[in-house]
Amino acid sequence: MDTQVIVVGAGPAGMMLAGELRLAGVDVVVLEKLARRTGESRGLGFTARTMEVFDQRGLLSRFGDIEVSDQGHFGGLPIDFSILDGAHQAAKTIPQSHTETVLEEWVTSLGGDIRRSHELLSVKDAGDHVEAEVRGPEGVHRLTAPYLVGCDGGRSLVRKEAGFEFPGTASTMEMFLADVKGLDLSPRMIGETLPGGMVMVGPLPGGVTRLIVCERGTPPQRRETPPSYDEVAAAWKRLTGDDISHGEPVWVSSFGDATRQATHYRQGRVLLAGDSAHIHLPAGGQGMNTSIQDAVNLGWKLAAVVRGRMDDAFLDTYHDERHPVGKRLLMNTRAQGLLFLSGAEVQPLRDVFKELIAYEPVGRHLAAMVSGLEIRYGIAAGTHPLLGRRMPDLRLTGITSPGSSTEALHGARGVLLDLTDNTELRRRAAGWTDRVDVVTAEPKALPDDGSLDGTTAVLIRPDGYVAWAAPGSHSDLPMALERWFGPAR
Repeated sequence: MDTQVIVVGAGPAGMMLAGELRLAGVDVVVLEKLARRTGESRGLGFTARTMEVFDQRGLLSRFGDIEVSDQGHFGGLPIDFSILDGAHQAAKTIPQSHTETVLEEWVTSLGGDIRRSHELLSVKDAGDHVEAEVRGPEGVHRLTAPYLVGCDGGRSLVRKEAGFEFPGTASTMEMFLADVKGLDLSPRMIGETLPGGMVMVGPLPGGVTRLIVCERGTPPQRRETPPSYDEVAAAWKRLTGDDISHGEPVWVSSFGDATRQATHYRQGRVLLAGDSAHIHLPAGGQGMNTSIQDAVNLGWKLAAVVRGRMDDAFLDTYHDERHPVGKRLLMNTRAQGLLFLSGAEVQPLRDVFKELIAYEPVGRHLAAMVSGLEIRYGIAAGTHPLLGRRMPDLRLTGITSPGSSTEALHGARGVLLDLTDNTELRRRAAGWTDRVDVVTAEPKALPDDGSLDGTTAVLIRPDGYVAWAAPGSHSDLPMALERWFGPAR
C-alpha cells in the first residue's frame, strides 16, 4: 500500500480529517487538484460547537484574535445566542481562506502529506483496498490505500465514482456571493427581505464588504466560470435601487438552494465527509462547521480500524451518528430558505416565528439547532444527562490532571475522568491505557445545569462525546471501553 488513508480534497473537512488521522499516528495522503488555495471565503466564522472542537485540539490560538458574537438569526429572524450554555460563543468574521491556512499548517506540522496539483481521475474499491487513479505534475499514476475518504465538495467525483446515491431537490434559483472593496453600505448582518428577494451585508477585515444577493425568479445555472461583478451589481440595483458598480470585487461566486444528502456515508472502503455527503442552502453558515464536525467524528474511528484496534464494522457508527445530523441540517436550512427567500405570502409565517422566538425555550431550541449544540448520539443506554452529548469544559485540579477536560483531549485520545480518586476504577481501565488517558482530578466548579451533579467518573471519546458515566450508565466500564476502544491490551 502507498499509504493508510487517501483523503480527496484539501478544504476544511479534508484538512481536519487529515489532522485527526495524523494525531492517531495514521499515514495519510491528501490529494488536491488546485495548485494553491483560492483565497475564496465561502464559509465565514465558526459555530459554538466548532469553537469547542478547535479548543479540544488546542487550535484556537492559531487563529489569532477571534471576534465572537452572541447574536445570530434563523431565516433572517434575530436570535440571542447568549441564552445557550457553554464556554464559547460563535466566531463571526473568520474567512474560510484563513481557516484553511491554519488547518493546512497544522496538518503539515503533524507530518501530513498534502499533494497539490494532484487531480483524482477515478476510484475503485478492490475489496481489500482502494485504488485511486491520479493525474499529477509527473503524469497519471495509481495510489493504493486501505481506505479513501471523499472530502471533495458538492460535485464530489469520489461520490460519483463509488456509486453513492445522492437524492434530494435541485436548485430553484441562482444567488450571488461577493467580497468587495470600496463600498460604504450599512450592515445587514442577518439579511433584509425585499419585494424582489433578499440581500445581506457584512463588514470583513481590510475594508472588505461581504455581499449576498438573492433575487427571486432567477433561473439556476451550472456555471463553469464565476459570474461577473457586473451581474452582482445589476441584481443589487434591481433589488435595492442602489448603485454599487464602483466597487472593486475581491472575488465573486454563485450558489443555489439545492438540497441533497447521500443515503449512506460509507460504502465498503470509501467514505464521504462534508459537502461530498450533503449540500444545502448556506443559511446561518452551518455547512463548513458541520463538515469539520463530520471529520472529527470519523477521524478517530477510521484510525482505530486502520491500526487494527477495531473491526471494520466500527466505521458504520460514523454513518449512524452523522447521517441524522446531516438530515436535520438539511431540514433547518430548507426552513430558513422559506423564511428568507419567499415573497410576501410568507410574511404571516415570519410574524408568527418572530413571536415564538421571543419565548426562551423556542429561542434556545433554534439557537442550539443552528449552533450544533443539540447533538446527542445514541452512544449508550442510561440515565446520565451527558450520555451521548459533548463533555462540557470542566476546570480541574489534581495531581494527574491537566487544566481542564478540554485540554485533556488535545492528543485526540480517549479520556477516563476519575473525579473521586477511585483506585478500583483505574484498575479496571488498566488494559486500555495505551488508548485512553486516565485523569484523576477534582472539578473546581460543576456546570450550572446540574449535568455533572453527583458524577464520579466520565469516559470521553476522542471527539469529546461522553460514552459512559457513573452513576447513570447501564453498562459497566470495561464494556464501554471495549465498545469504543477495542479489546483490552
